[in-house]
Amino acid sequence: MQAAFYERTGAASEVLQLGELPDPTPGPGEVRVRLRWSGVNPSDVKTRLGLRNPVLPFPRIVPHSDGMGIVEAVGEGVAADRVGQRVWTWNAAWGRPFGTAAQRVVLPQDQAVPLPDGVSDEAGACLGIPALTALHATLLGDGIAGKSVLVAGGAGAVGHYAVQFARLLGARQVLTTVSSAHKAALAAAAGADGVIDYRRENVAERVQELTSGKGVDRILEVDVAANAGLDVGLLRAGGDCVVYGSNAAQFEMPFFASILKNATFRFFIVYNLDAVDRRRAVTTLNGLLSRGGLIHNIAERLALARIAEAHEMVERQQSVGNVVLELP
Repeated sequence: MQAAFYERTGAASEVLQLGELPDPTPGPGEVRVRLRWSGVNPSDVKTRLGLRNPVLPFPRIVPHSDGMGIVEAVGEGVAADRVGQRVWTWNAAWGRPFGTAAQRVVLPQDQAVPLPDGVSDEAGACLGIPALTALHATLLGDGIAGKSVLVAGGAGAVGHYAVQFARLLGARQVLTTVSSAHKAALAAAAGADGVIDYRRENVAERVQELTSGKGVDRILEVDVAANAGLDVGLLRAGGDCVVYGSNAAQFEMPFFASILKNATFRFFIVYNLDAVDRRRAVTTLNGLLSRGGLIHNIAERLALARIAEAHEMVERQQSVGNVVLELP
């Protein structure tokens, strides 16, 4: 099979290779998926760069956790009628050397989820990290029904889904921050009640104005290192901030302002969801997909041979939305 891989960390154009690898064989409890699309996420870029660990955990890595394809073979203990299913994948490259940047991948059967009819193939490659992150962030704790929610970066791969999920799951008010008029239009089309351009407007003042001085019940935060101090000021008493990202390894936050508000900060990484949370998120997501109407903001569709270019787009934040690769 044709695959993209790397054997050392470094710049995309220097370490990513295309080549032929043996077709994998599914073992007990596994399925083999003939992939059509592979999703590129910031975590894929960081792993390839060696930002988390400069030493590769495996001699060779086929990157990307997200993908979409067709089940073409099953291992022992897996129902034969799974063959032919359209599926989307999660955690394909998490703790494993073989991700979705290849024509075929073998996975535990639960990591290949049936893709509802009506959802495009390429959208299936956007679900494992962006959509599940956004959904878990809204479901955490007692959820967001009846609450006011602020989504940081409402035009990003995660934030765009988060705006939609907050609306669909019953938020009373959905606010979001963006950095341009184009992104503002995307966020508004996704269902945001209020869109704040943080490069032109004072976010704290606008949130106070839009919430009648009360602040928001929940913040979904993409960069806590940049926004922790601001976030505390935006929360209403007893509110919480759900953190799924940071552009720095450490950050500071105001203690007294936080404790006086009884503020809660919740942190998670979508790769490490426990079985109960994972099942809830996957089931809820497929239910929303089956209902139709979700907007999948796919910014770039490229061939697998252009994987280095795709990584560079994500690394430099050149694309507004998801970047996906088509498998030959």
